[in-house]
Amino acid sequence: RYIDGIASWWVNVHGHCHPYLTKKISEQLQTLEHAIFSGFTHEPAVQLAERLLKRLPENQSKIFYSDNGSTAVEVALKMAFQYWSNQSIHKIKIIAFENAYHGDTFGGMSVGARNAFNLPFSKLLFDVIHIPVPVAGKEQASLLAMKETLQQDNIAAFIFEPLVQGAGGMVMYSEKILDKLIKQCNAKNVITIADEIMTGFGRTGKFFACDYLEYKPDIICMSKGLTGGVMPLGATSCTGFIYDAFLSDDKMKTFFHGHSYTANPTACSAALASMDIFDKPEAFQNIKRIEQQQHLFLEIIKKHKLIVNARQLGTILALEIKTNEQTHYLNSLAEHISEFFISRGIILRPLGNVIYVPPPYCIGNDDLQYIYRTIEEFLDK
Repeated sequence: RYIDGIASWWVNVHGHCHPYLTKKISEQLQTLEHAIFSGFTHEPAVQLAERLLKRLPENQSKIFYSDNGSTAVEVALKMAFQYWSNQSIHKIKIIAFENAYHGDTFGGMSVGARNAFNLPFSKLLFDVIHIPVPVAGKEQASLLAMKETLQQDNIAAFIFEPLVQGAGGMVMYSEKILDKLIKQCNAKNVITIADEIMTGFGRTGKFFACDYLEYKPDIICMSKGLTGGVMPLGATSCTGFIYDAFLSDDKMKTFFHGHSYTANPTACSAALASMDIFDKPEAFQNIKRIEQQQHLFLEIIKKHKLIVNARQLGTILALEIKTNEQTHYLNSLAEHISEFFISRGIILRPLGNVIYVPPPYCIGNDDLQYIYRTIEEFLDK
C-alpha cells in the first residue's frame, strides 16, 4: 500500500481507479473508442469543449485538442507565431521566465530554462528572451526587464506558468505582479500564453490559476488533471481574435497541426467524467480542506532549522531543504528523499532538495498527517 503524495506527477486529481471515471471510460469504449478528428468530429469532443469554455475565463472562445501537455504548449506557441505570420507581421520572439519548464518538445524546451535536460539540444533550440521570475524581492527586476524587452518590435508572445513554476521547484509568485506583466504585454499588443498544465483543475485553490488574475491571458494550455489522470489528453484554448486570424478562404492560413490521437473520444469522455466530479460541491470542499491542512502544517514546519523556504498555494505545499549544494533538480538529496519516503509507503518525488506535496483531492486527513509526520521524521533524521 502506498500513499500517492504527488498525484502521480500531479495528474490523478481524483485519486486512482475512481469508479465513476472507469465506468464512463468503459461505456465510451463500447460506443466509439477512437475516430479521426481531421475534418470530422464526435459528441464527447464537442461536449468537452463546451464544458471547458464554461470554466475558462470569459475571453476564451475556442478549444484546440492535442494529446499531452508538451503538445498543448507547442500548439500555443505555433498559434502565436502563425497569428502574426497570417497578417504578414514580423514578430518572432518569445518572452519567458527564467527557471521555467514548459515541456520536452523542441518548442517547450526552447521557452523553458536552459539546463542539463536540454543541453544536448541547445544548438537546435530557438532563441528566447528570459526575464527574472517575480518572486518576493525580484518583482521590480521582473517588471523592468519586461518593460525593456517590450521596446523591441518583434515580440510575438509572453508565456508563463501562472503563480507557480512546477518542475522548476514549485516556485511561487504574486498574482498582482503577473497582472502587471500581462498589462504591459497588452499595451504593446503582445500575445499572452498561460501554461496551466500543472496549475489547472483546482490545484491552486481555484479551478484555474488564471482565475486569480484581473487581466486574462489570450491562450491557455491544459493537460494533466484534465482527464482526472486516467487518459492522456491536451487542450489549448484561445480568444476570438486569435481564432479570427486563421479564419480565411486562403488555405495557407490554416493551422496545420494534428495528431493521430487528437481528441480521442475515450480520453474526452474521461475528461467529461472528471468535470462531472468537479461540478459536485464535495470536490472544492475537499480542495479547501486540503488547503487548510497544508497551511496549518506550513506554519509548524517552516520553523524547522533545515527549512530554507516554505511556501504554499492551494493544495500545493513546497519545502526547500538546506544543503551544502545549490537548490537544483539534480541536488543529491533527492535520491535520499525518494528512498526514505518510499520505504515508509509514501510516493514523493522531490525536485532536487525541494519536497513538495500536491496530493489527490480525495486524500483523507489521516493520510495527510502521516505524510507530515514522515516529513518531520526525515528532517529530524
